[in-house]
Amino acid sequence: MSEATKKYDIVIFGATGFTGKYVIDEVVRTESEIPNLKWAVAGRKMRTLQEALGKAAERMNRQDLEDIDIIIADTNYYDSLVKMAESAKIVLNCVGPYRFFGEPVVKACVEGRAHHIDISGEPQFLEKMQLHYDAKAKENNVYIIGSCGWDSIPAEMGVIYTRDNFDGDLNAVESFIELNSTEKIVLHFATYQSAIHGFANANELATLRKSLFTTKLPRPSHKLKNRGSYFWSDVLNSYFMPFPGSDRSVVSRSQRLFYEEDSLRPIQFAPYNSLGSTTFGLVKALVFGFVFSFLAKFALGRSLLEKFPKFFTAGTFSHEGPNEKQMKAATFKMTFKGNGYKEKQPVNVDHVDIPDKMITTTVYGPEAGYISTPIAMVQCAYSILLEKDKMPGNGGVLPPGYAFAKTSLIQKLDSHGIKFQVL
Repeated sequence: MSEATKKYDIVIFGATGFTGKYVIDEVVRTESEIPNLKWAVAGRKMRTLQEALGKAAERMNRQDLEDIDIIIADTNYYDSLVKMAESAKIVLNCVGPYRFFGEPVVKACVEGRAHHIDISGEPQFLEKMQLHYDAKAKENNVYIIGSCGWDSIPAEMGVIYTRDNFDGDLNAVESFIELNSTEKIVLHFATYQSAIHGFANANELATLRKSLFTTKLPRPSHKLKNRGSYFWSDVLNSYFMPFPGSDRSVVSRSQRLFYEEDSLRPIQFAPYNSLGSTTFGLVKALVFGFVFSFLAKFALGRSLLEKFPKFFTAGTFSHEGPNEKQMKAATFKMTFKGNGYKEKQPVNVDHVDIPDKMITTTVYGPEAGYISTPIAMVQCAYSILLEKDKMPGNGGVLPPGYAFAKTSLIQKLDSHGIKFQVL
C-alpha cells in the first residue's frame, strides 16, 4: 500500500498507557501544524481507548475527540499489527518495555510499510532492530526510528547543534544532565522496568555489536577523559556519574553513520547525570546503584525490584507515576561541553595536537518523561510528514540524530519549549 492511499497520517499505538495519553494531548495541541492531519488511536481494548479519548477531551476541552477513530491492535496478534500499519503513514509506538513488546510492532510496520517511531531507551532493543530490520526497511522505503523521546532526542540533537555551531573540527562532547524540580521527581514504573531488564541482559550487547558493527571507527589521538564512577564538577557545582541510559549508545550509532555514509568526522561522546551537590545525594545514588545492579542479576532480585519500586528507589519510581503538580514543577537541562580544533583536516587525517578550541551549548526544557517526551515524539513524526526529502536515503532502521540532522527538527523543538542555546 502506498503512502498516498493510507487512511491515517499518524496512529498512536498504546494510547491508553501512561505516556500514550500525553502523546494524545500533544497531537491535539499541535495538529494544526499539519494541514488536514488524520490520526487515530490504537490498542487492545475498545472500552479503554474510548475512555482515553474521553479523558483527553476533558483535559483539552475538545469534545470532538470522542469521534477519533479507534483501531484494535494487540502485540499478541501479529495480523492486527499489520492491519494497523497498513492504515498508517506513521505509527507512534508507546508500548513498552520494548524488549518484551517492541519487535512485533517493528516487524509489522516494515511489512505494512508504515514509518515507526518509538521512545525506547533500551540499547539492546534498538540495536537488535537495526541488525534485523534495516535491510528490509530500506527495501520497503520506511523509516524505523527509535529513542525519539527524552531518551535520546536532547542528546542526539544537542550533539548535532554543538557540531553545527563549532567552526572547525569537533573532537569530543560531554553532556551533563540535570533534572530539577520544586517537587519530588517521580517517574513511571515502565521506565524502571525497562532499566531492570536492560541491566540484567547487558551481556547481549557485546554479541549484537559484533554482528552490527563490523568495521572499526578511526581512533583519535586525544580521547575523552575517563571520569570514573563519579566526580565533582566545580563549574556545575554538582556530583556526576556516567548516565546509565541509552544516550551514549544512540549517539554513537549516529556518529558511525555520519562517518560511514557521509564521510564526516565521528565525534566522541560521553553523557553524565547529576547526583546533586550534597554528599548524602552521592552516597544515596551509590547505594542504590549497588543494590540495583546486584539484584537485577537474579530472577528473584528482579522480582523484588519490580514488586517494590517505591521502596528500592526511595519513591522515585512508582506504578502511579508523577501527578500533574509534580510534572509542572519539573525541568531538565543538558549542558554540552565540546573540544576540537580551529583548523579543519580531511576526515581521515588525525589531529595530533592538543585540542585548541572549546564550545559550550545547552538544551533545556520542561519535565523530561511525560512533557518533553511527547513533544519530541510528535515533532519527529511531523518531520517525517513534512521533510522526508531531507532525510537520508529512502528508509532504514536509524538513530534519530542521523535521521533528522538535515531537517528542521531542532527549530521545531525549540518552538515547542525544548530550547537550544550556545553559551
